[in-house]
Amino acid sequence: MTFDQIINELKKKIYRPIYFLQGEETFYIDQIADFIENNVLSESEKEFNQSILYGKDVDAPTLVSYAKRYPMMSTHQVVIVKEAQNIKSFSEKEKEAGTKDKDFKDPLVEYLLKPTPSTILVFCYKYKSLDKRKKLTKTIEKSALLFDSKKLYDNQIPEWIKARVLSLGYLINQKAVILMSEYLGNDLSKINNELGKLILSIKPGVEITASMVEENIGISKEFNVFELQSALTKRNVYKANQIVNYFIANPKNNPMVLTNTQLYSYFLKVIQLHKLDHRVGEKAAEALGVNPYFVKDYEAASRAYTLNDCIRNISFIRDYDAKSKGINNASSNDGQLLKELVYKILH
Repeated sequence: MTFDQIINELKKKIYRPIYFLQGEETFYIDQIADFIENNVLSESEKEFNQSILYGKDVDAPTLVSYAKRYPMMSTHQVVIVKEAQNIKSFSEKEKEAGTKDKDFKDPLVEYLLKPTPSTILVFCYKYKSLDKRKKLTKTIEKSALLFDSKKLYDNQIPEWIKARVLSLGYLINQKAVILMSEYLGNDLSKINNELGKLILSIKPGVEITASMVEENIGISKEFNVFELQSALTKRNVYKANQIVNYFIANPKNNPMVLTNTQLYSYFLKVIQLHKLDHRVGEKAAEALGVNPYFVKDYEAASRAYTLNDCIRNISFIRDYDAKSKGINNASSNDGQLLKELVYKILH
């Protein structure tokens, strides 16, 4: 089931006995677990019927003892295991015990095969997924609602931001979207937290702009990837190097991998523009998949860089992206690589 399907089912008070939420993207795992924690039971029911456990503090027999309890003055009890990836490997315990006792049965596997109907057991298994070869995994696939929360690709983040902002009752312009996705990366929890702080200062229905993002999220107005693109388009060597030096001094906020991704996308669109018959207006914007507001920037870049220049720049960016990941690079750090890349683009 998808995230939306699970939430819609929960809103209709349709509950499963076991939810196993796994994967690298923790945002959706937290959202589902939080919805169950906050909405299944009333405040008075939670005192006796809701248990929040942590993987590092619980073993299989203890967990099963919680799950087998019956609710008090309620139709359900809720047991949520946070950081479930820290539970000791049951497959290891089974293997260890199996050498001594051939009749060993994993208590958790036994429970999963026959869960208590009135219990809602939720596993929050973060940052990875279960080994599909293990008996426990096969049992979960048969007995539980298994949700795999995968990381979004970088190019999916802008659309996710727009959809998330809309769901919160606000609008956001394209430049603000790109600025957030470039600065915050693909960590959905981090983006959501920053959006939460951002909307505290504006009224519902108001459009979020790039200046609002800069002011509330702490992005430098002068030294960001958009200003770097502008400096490269204007062939402003001094400004481009100022920005590069700022990136080098603030690597956590300006990782080279994200800078490369944005520059690659930028010059790829300039190549697309070179091949269009109409390089201005809404037709060009539609062909490039951008807001019409940005077409003038790409049009200016197409005058500054010929089609061959852009193809060459794409090649440079690919080469230096590989070097930043250790390919054909023995000693240069990201700062040195970025300086070299910008130098080659400008010359």
